[in-house]
Amino acid sequence: MTVPRRKVLFFAEGATLAHVGRPLVLAGALDPAAYEVTFARPPGYGWITSGAPFGVVDLACQEGSVFARRLQAGRPLYDYATLRQYVEQDLALIDSVRPDAIVGDFRLSLGVSARLRGVPYVTVCDAYWSPERPLQPPLPVLGMTRYLPIAVASAGFRLLAPLALRLHARPMERLRTHFGLASLGYDLRRCYTDADLRLFANFSELYPEIQPGPAADFLGPVAWSPEKGGWEEADLADDPPIYVTMGSSGDVGVLARLIPVLESTGRPVLLATAGRPVPAAARTGRVRLFDFLPGERVCRSACLVVCNGGSPSTNQALAAGVPVLGIARNMDQFLNMRAIEAYGAGLSLRADRAGSEALRRAVDRLLHEPGYRARARRLAASAAGRNPGAWLGAKLAGLIERG
Repeated sequence: MTVPRRKVLFFAEGATLAHVGRPLVLAGALDPAAYEVTFARPPGYGWITSGAPFGVVDLACQEGSVFARRLQAGRPLYDYATLRQYVEQDLALIDSVRPDAIVGDFRLSLGVSARLRGVPYVTVCDAYWSPERPLQPPLPVLGMTRYLPIAVASAGFRLLAPLALRLHARPMERLRTHFGLASLGYDLRRCYTDADLRLFANFSELYPEIQPGPAADFLGPVAWSPEKGGWEEADLADDPPIYVTMGSSGDVGVLARLIPVLESTGRPVLLATAGRPVPAAARTGRVRLFDFLPGERVCRSACLVVCNGGSPSTNQALAAGVPVLGIARNMDQFLNMRAIEAYGAGLSLRADRAGSEALRRAVDRLLHEPGYRARARRLAASAAGRNPGAWLGAKLAGLIERG
């Protein structure tokens, strides 16, 4: 007897490219004989789902530019009115598709809408937001941090952080109250990761304090990479390049100081701009510029990856056994790099303090101290052969069966 395919509805939030790319990788890796996928993403990301082997629908999302402004100003990432609209849109799509399970990536409204329809819900998230570990929030790059001494700004931030985190949780708590759901205790970690199953798109070795269980587990490193690009491994086979990508949320201004430092190493430099404008100083004859590069392939030949410190780019680098320099400015990036630095597979710098000399010292250490590459290779070995699609399929089957 033929077993009917299970319907899985993916929600890809438009905050950054990562929140579309990660679920796209997972959706494409599910067994099409067992799962019928519908993939919802913002219309502006139609280019990334072109030719997808499953159904794709538009999903109204807050503009990425609005998200970036809120993030930079230290404000809650979504207001209550936006989250209310999200729930209405979620419910309409859920009622149309009638899925057996929902998978979301930073679509915070799903903690409400999936529960209202009684559909099992999986969130793809990062382990540094897990409620199983204490949150020690690092000082992000804010307007004031570019002028105040970091010691002074950090002391003030430590005093204000508990209140700030509660304020960030407030729109989501208000949403839950409106729909009759229990409070999450104004715990931002729970608000960001609330689901029937939390799957961490990270190396488990970086978070030894988190023990996998029925409600939380590690997918392993997941990151989207375009298939096409003007670069080929054979072009640089004898001269490993330094790969630079600030993604859709990194500080491109730092490239004006970074590129001269990288050129002084004598290594080839490949810069992926993610379609963003870059400073004139980064447009030199010795730097090869691309809008996008096949990151997984580039990382396999690179000697160093410089990025914004976010988990998608660091996942690609570490899965290839390459150390990373993360130039961070938001809290996610600092939290991610904190774990990588503690493990010994990379270094981080604040975007508002990444001067030429600090960049030079960090690049020199990562290129010439072998311990960083050794630790990165250890992580790569731990993830070798892992199949996130098959693993996710098994998790979804169990979740659907339990109802």
